Amino acid sequence: MNLPSPPNGRPNRVYPPHTPTLHGLASVVTGVVVVCGLYFGRAVLIPIILSVLLSFLLAPLVTTLRRLHMGQLPSIFIAVFFALAVLLGAGALIGAQIVQLAADLPQYQAAIERKIETVQEKTVGRADVLLSRAASALQRVAPSRPAPRVTGRPARGTPAAPMTVEVHEPAPTPLELAQRAFSPAIAPIETTFIVLVVTIFILLQREDLRDRLISLFGSSDLHRTTTAIDDAAVRLSRYFVAQLGLNLGVGAIIALGLALLGVPGALLFGVISALLRFVPYIGIWIAAVLAVCLAAAIQPQWTMAVWTLVLFIVIDLVAGQVLEPLLYGHRSGLSPLAVIVAAIFWSWLWGPVGLVLSTPLTLCIVTLGRYADRLNFLTVLLGDQPALTPAQNFYQRLLANDLHEAIVQAERLLGEMSIVDYYDQVVLEGLRLARNDALRGVLHTEQLARINEALVDIVENLEAVEGAPDILAPDEPNPATSADATRVATMTGEPVLCVAGRGAFDEVATAIAVQLLTRYRTACVATTYEHFRRGDVASVDVNRVSVMCVISLDAAASPPYLRNLVRRVRAQETSAALIIGFGAPPGDKPDAPAAAPDGTLSTTTFRGLIEESRMAVSAMEEEVEVTDRPGEEPGFAPAGS
Repeated sequence: MNLPSPPNGRPNRVYPPHTPTLHGLASVVTGVVVVCGLYFGRAVLIPIILSVLLSFLLAPLVTTLRRLHMGQLPSIFIAVFFALAVLLGAGALIGAQIVQLAADLPQYQAAIERKIETVQEKTVGRADVLLSRAASALQRVAPSRPAPRVTGRPARGTPAAPMTVEVHEPAPTPLELAQRAFSPAIAPIETTFIVLVVTIFILLQREDLRDRLISLFGSSDLHRTTTAIDDAAVRLSRYFVAQLGLNLGVGAIIALGLALLGVPGALLFGVISALLRFVPYIGIWIAAVLAVCLAAAIQPQWTMAVWTLVLFIVIDLVAGQVLEPLLYGHRSGLSPLAVIVAAIFWSWLWGPVGLVLSTPLTLCIVTLGRYADRLNFLTVLLGDQPALTPAQNFYQRLLANDLHEAIVQAERLLGEMSIVDYYDQVVLEGLRLARNDALRGVLHTEQLARINEALVDIVENLEAVEGAPDILAPDEPNPATSADATRVATMTGEPVLCVAGRGAFDEVATAIAVQLLTRYRTACVATTYEHFRRGDVASVDVNRVSVMCVISLDAAASPPYLRNLVRRVRAQETSAALIIGFGAPPGDKPDAPAAAPDGTLSTTTFRGLIEESRMAVSAMEEEVEVTDRPGEEPGFAPAGS
């Protein structure tokens, strides 16, 4: 389509319909609208959210009842009535405890007053003494002024004292008394009724709601959407049930411990602890502060307060460090900072109810973000999974010139994987990232030199790591302890020749390959492509090596110097196996050497390189054993011959 030219002859400028600025502005506006909707619609949204969470909790019970050959409707009603009974029992318990605690407080009034007086003497009293001393010192220093003269005669025009007026309200009627008594309970009862009704309909139409969500979010990819919804529902349901059971157990133990210590309202603090423990890290300590303050107030000594604090510390340590890992792992799926921020945000929006629901709501959002691309940023911001892969973290440490942190990361990962896996999954992938940046020209010369020096330091530091790479078959002896290792290491000539390519990080990759080969007592020597081409490598003869490894991160691009090297080696008619690595794209399958038309092997990982090299060395050893028989021309002579 041809656009008409403007009168001044300049071409028209066509702007894209969605520019980054407009997209960012639309995201901000959407976020503000969502937050406003959550705030102003809390009266409607809170019952719905409570219903959804309650349906997650009751879903396993409904499933169990249906497996016992009960119908869907009876199973749902039994589960809902069970939840209603638990809620009514908890509410009655809390109310009874509050009434009892309020009735018992006058008994502890004297102890509370003495404790307050003691605290005032230790804090405010000392401050008053210091202030009085400072005031007297100022009076001695400052010049004195004559006091104003006061006469006993009142001033003229002074108004008379006002008359006292008392207003007496009429006695309330029985209806007004009933209204005052039941008005605080109307809102919780109304909310409970709405939550139960909505929960029943959610459980009744669970499959229909799932189908509608699939149609709404991903009808084009049914497999992925179904897997995501089922996984999210099962994961959230199991987590909420396990957390509810653990919190109830913690609350029961705290109530029992406080009752043994003599703290009034022990059951109330147990229920509060169970509810507030839905807020990790800080919820249990809110209940602990309340209980400790009450224990300190009702006893003249501090013994009860100290033992109350010890009780909360021990129970929280056992529940957090022992029971939680056994039930649902160390992680809840949220980072500690995300838990604190979520508690502040939802408390600001919905008050105390938002504080209790902050972690479940945030966990639902993070789980949804794992499958919805548009919400993936929430998983990155709020989740506890590492934001960077180990390879990205490794390369980022190199860019930041933080060698110590890179070594610490290596030591931590080597406790979970073998050294060859660390080199393949972390270092090699990090070298590929560095190579891509070097090809783009974003790494200057000094930075390249600094990164190479840091890489050499890391490789040298890993030489002292105990253990050999885990690349042997289960029934194969370790060459590091085998008697054949001495014969392989003392053979004349070098069984494996490692030639570094001309890339920016090829020499470091070659040093890693030499280190891994040396761990298996495989004799090898390293050189660079320039030295090899000029023939400057001492005591190296291509015709006397069993394996020649050309190591370059540019191998996938097949640069001309690699093709020339292969052609030059084949022209010498050597029997050495030629292996080229690395450089395959990260999406390709690793450890799958592919034979080229000329017999050259290619590998994408250090593991494949070591395995192929050892196989070629073993083949050469068998050939040496055959040719060293009497009457035949020897191949490799023993050392010192």
